[in-house]
Amino acid sequence: MIDKNYLKVLKELGFEEIILDKSILNQKSSNQIDKIEELNKIYKEIKVCTKCDLHKSRTNPVLGEGNVNAKIMFIGEAPGEEEDKQGRPFVGRAGKLLTKCIENAGHRREEVYIANINKCRPPNNRTPTIEEQETCIPFLLRQIEIINPKVLCLLGATAYRGIFKKEAKITKERGSILEFMGKKVYITYHPAYVLRNPKEEETFCQDIKNVFKLAGE
Repeated sequence: MIDKNYLKVLKELGFEEIILDKSILNQKSSNQIDKIEELNKIYKEIKVCTKCDLHKSRTNPVLGEGNVNAKIMFIGEAPGEEEDKQGRPFVGRAGKLLTKCIENAGHRREEVYIANINKCRPPNNRTPTIEEQETCIPFLLRQIEIINPKVLCLLGATAYRGIFKKEAKITKERGSILEFMGKKVYITYHPAYVLRNPKEEETFCQDIKNVFKLAGE
């Protein structure tokens, strides 16, 4: 019998279409279910979180979505307008570009996990403050521990600042491979930057290919 609570958790985590194939569901390990349940706990916390002022203007907090056993975790800065409306990460124009580059690398978005430093949209899509990042990043650190990916791909300077606690020029750091929490960390542009600078799209897509190679995919 299919666990209704398990399906409810999947829905809350952003899975809009769930294929009820018993042969697939029977392959779900207890480890996967445990991860989903732990992520759902975080989701319930951010839904009622009031630790910073960003909660005052949010429509929906955005936890993240994707494969809970992903080898790669993409990390951006914060939800935008579309993400705030849908409660899902990277679903606007920048998200479509990220998805395109993942597919160009021969993979599917569903294979990876995608999240942000901050879980609530800053007003007018402004950059999250250092204080806002510091308040919210414990949620992300728990996600990293749960997903346990091989590679973290930081999308943009704000994600870099959130993880490494220092400012950086992304044009200088792009392509760097660092380490955090025992994971390899690949630095690249935020896709929103690429949309403003179309000449960088080829470089960005090549970076995404490099991320998959780094993860052994």
